[in-house]
Amino acid sequence: MRKPKLPAFNLKGIDAKIKAGFTQLAQTGFKQIFNRIDQLGIKTGVDKLGLEKFINQCALLAAGSGAMAGAGGLSTLVLGIPFDLINIITQQFRVTLAINYYYTGKYQLKFADFFTIVAASLKVDTGMTISKNVMEEVAEKLMLNLGSKTAERLIPVVGAVIGGSVNYLFIKRMANTLQAKLAV
Repeated sequence: MRKPKLPAFNLKGIDAKIKAGFTQLAQTGFKQIFNRIDQLGIKTGVDKLGLEKFINQCALLAAGSGAMAGAGGLSTLVLGIPFDLINIITQQFRVTLAINYYYTGKYQLKFADFFTIVAASLKVDTGMTISKNVMEEVAEKLMLNLGSKTAERLIPVVGAVIGGSVNYLFIKRMANTLQAKLAV
């Protein structure tokens, strides 16, 4: 009787696909997400709710997609990860714009100025200009933050709690870091 042969996995191919994903996110994804955000709506939300309630609302929205991605284990994780990633980036961008508005009074930002703030909130050294490498580094940090608890999200129900908690805490910590930088 012959032993069954397992298919060979090419880790270099997987690594290249992940790197290509970071590059695509950095080159087009961030700007597309930014362009779809209603900056006047964020100003109105901060004026109406206050900064802390607005941040909490964004953190809860991020927690919702994290919970959905991990609720059913592997099946929802595979389908939910792209949605979760887009949502957590959107919520991070909304919080960044809200905090910037609260401390500077400016609610209308250009992408380059905005991305400098995002990079600073993730502790990425930007220097004076936003380059492709900086955007790729931000994409990698976001993926690492999101993916750090992916294995735990494979367990149904427990994955929902972990996914929601990780996303909620990520948004809250990022907001605290950014507030500390802008409050000075």
